Amino acid sequence: MPINQPSNQIRLTNVSLVRLKKGKKRFEIACYKNKILEYRSGAETDLDNVLQIHSVFLSVSKGQTAPTEDLKKAFGKESSLDDIIQEILMKGEMQVGEKERHAQADRLHHEVIDIVAGKVVDPRSKRVYTAGMIEKALEQLSSQGAQQKQEDAHGKSSGTATPIADGEDGGMKKKDMPTWTGVVTTKSAKSQALEAMKALIAWQPIPISRARMRLRITCPTSTLKQGVKAQKKEAKVEGEDRDGEKAVVTVKDRILSYIEQVETQDTAGQEWEIVGFVEPGAFKGLGDFLGAETKGRGRVEVLDMAVTHEGD
Repeated sequence: MPINQPSNQIRLTNVSLVRLKKGKKRFEIACYKNKILEYRSGAETDLDNVLQIHSVFLSVSKGQTAPTEDLKKAFGKESSLDDIIQEILMKGEMQVGEKERHAQADRLHHEVIDIVAGKVVDPRSKRVYTAGMIEKALEQLSSQGAQQKQEDAHGKSSGTATPIADGEDGGMKKKDMPTWTGVVTTKSAKSQALEAMKALIAWQPIPISRARMRLRITCPTSTLKQGVKAQKKEAKVEGEDRDGEKAVVTVKDRILSYIEQVETQDTAGQEWEIVGFVEPGAFKGLGDFLGAETKGRGRVEVLDMAVTHEGD
């Protein structure tokens, strides 16, 4: 005799759960796997295309829906069911299967590699590295990091890559150097690419540096020869004479100190304009300085985020 399934049982397939803990309870919604990220990015706006069931659960696997009182207590009495679902969708943690997790990690890995490859160059030729070369360099750092941990545990010290010297004592100690252990799915690709670049530049498994930015800077000519406003603060940066006299630093001097290489400079009417190459790390400081010294009349315009030369 065949066993009949209950008529009200819903079999969920191709499901991905989104969970959010709020008010000491965990709430879940059942979604289609490919729709969650589309909804979060704004590509999909219809909840019916995202949800497998238009309900909030305490446990999807057990079919246990969340009582109305629990929802009101956690999300507020004024929140509608759609408001609650949207909050869970946007803030909740997405649960995926092993296969999907590997695919996500693989996509993130390639995204990190592509970001790094687009922002670093060989400092000698200013040419870009291929994604494959960046990947091999990061793999070397990752295996070196694991080896370093083992050596530290045994009181040894060695390494294949050589950190850049910085200062009279030969630079930071190895334990203080930025490290790279591989891509993780809990951080964004952009933040991990930044970590990867710091480790590559610090350890130099291949000759590497950040690609410079190309900027256009304009400043009123009336401001150029003025001394910087925070003279005491600037004197600490520039240094003082042995007699205690503060070094006089003009606005133009300070702007030029940010620029590694000047491409062009010209004066037109009451404005001075200079185009040059700047290290990415100096961009914010330059913008803040110019804004403060010129009361917003000076401008910094990005002409190229990363100046590189393509390889043959």
